[in-house]
Amino acid sequence: MKKDIHPKYGSTKIICACGEVWETKSTRNDIKVGICAKCHPFFTGKQKFIDTAGRVERFRQRYGIKSEQ
Repeated sequence: MKKDIHPKYGSTKIICACGEVWETKSTRNDIKVGICAKCHPFFTGKQKFIDTAGRVERFRQRYGIKSEQ
């Protein structure tokens, strides 16, 4: 192998916007992320569900498709 062509591999920190910090190894220095499992709405239970049934009904009203009820 050629010398001095590979990036340096060493310890680094991953820092989330919420303040969570992980230590790992990487070729990059400190890595900053915007969201993690600790603050993501899906994992915290604060996820908002979209009313898909309402969207379907609006689509049917707009294009004149009658529901089969």
